[in-house]
Amino acid sequence: MDSQQQAKRKRDDTGNASRLPERKIRVGLIGLGSGWEQRYRPALRALADRFEVRAVCEQVRCRAEQAAAQLGADVVDGFRSLIAREDVEAILMLAPQWYGPLPIFAACDMQKAVYCAGGLELDLQQAQKITQRVRQAGIAFMVELPRRHAPATVRLKELIATRLGAPELVFCHLRGCWSDSFPSQSDSFGGGSREGELLELVDWCCYVVGQWPRYVTGLMYGDPSGGEKEGYMMICLDFSASDPPAEGPLVQISYERSIPAGWEEAITYRRPAALQIHCRQGIGFLDLPARVVWFDEAGRHLESLEDDRPIGEQMLCQFYHLLLAQNNQNQDLDDLFRTLYILHQARRSHHLGQRIRLHWPPEQPDC
Repeated sequence: MDSQQQAKRKRDDTGNASRLPERKIRVGLIGLGSGWEQRYRPALRALADRFEVRAVCEQVRCRAEQAAAQLGADVVDGFRSLIAREDVEAILMLAPQWYGPLPIFAACDMQKAVYCAGGLELDLQQAQKITQRVRQAGIAFMVELPRRHAPATVRLKELIATRLGAPELVFCHLRGCWSDSFPSQSDSFGGGSREGELLELVDWCCYVVGQWPRYVTGLMYGDPSGGEKEGYMMICLDFSASDPPAEGPLVQISYERSIPAGWEEAITYRRPAALQIHCRQGIGFLDLPARVVWFDEAGRHLESLEDDRPIGEQMLCQFYHLLLAQNNQNQDLDDLFRTLYILHQARRSHHLGQRIRLHWPPEQPDC
């Protein structure tokens, strides 16, 4: 590793040199998931000076053995046995598999930090229970939200603060295929379930705007969250600051699963930007992970951020610094609960045929 790479490794996510004493964190892997080869294995190799993988638990035995051999780790048959190991300080939950959120509860019981790579399909009650258990345990907990940390998003937030001004109108679009076997354009940003994709899109837009909406309207066609049929879901988020609604930021999210399996080439045909944002002093277009085109009075500006650290490596670095700081935050989990609430109310809006007023903190679901 050259000196430039070493200096980059020693910088935290704000770009400032970290003053925390660095050491290796001993971790266990629970589930490998579809992102193992492309995201997590390269990230763990690159961060071998920060993470030491001691054990692997994966429901497909041959995958566990292969990963363990690559990392010099042990294969463990059950997630409880892995979490109970004295040489495991934190768990990286890279796929929920059959056990769902159970490893999170076990980690809370054994006071182990958790990095959750998403894919969990939770209802509001389950999410609330997890939030309460994590808070009671006082463990560090980080939810993987790749779109937040993509280089294009980081740059957009800088432009909003310095050049473009406050957001006024946002259009977000994701196009995919009926078949789960074909990777959508979001596979490098969480992959996983369709429900997870919807949750991340809602979270991403709220993060870009910088606040939580006041109203939500939902419209569905078919079954966008699962099944073998076509589906489309439109979610409109109104960030009006007063009641009755006054003029404020507005977000429209379009989630499309309307292209039949076998027609995958159509997914990339005239595909719109992942996010289009209208601000007070300009307009921006984002293509994840690292392309930003923006316009202001000076004209067109094109920025490519391809040299930035891979997104999987960035997020694991954040988790690493969270553990070193002994800062047992669970803000990401709170945000996940809020996003689940918004998505639940969007579906309720579709069934009722009306806009829904959101309440903060979220109310318990009534349907």
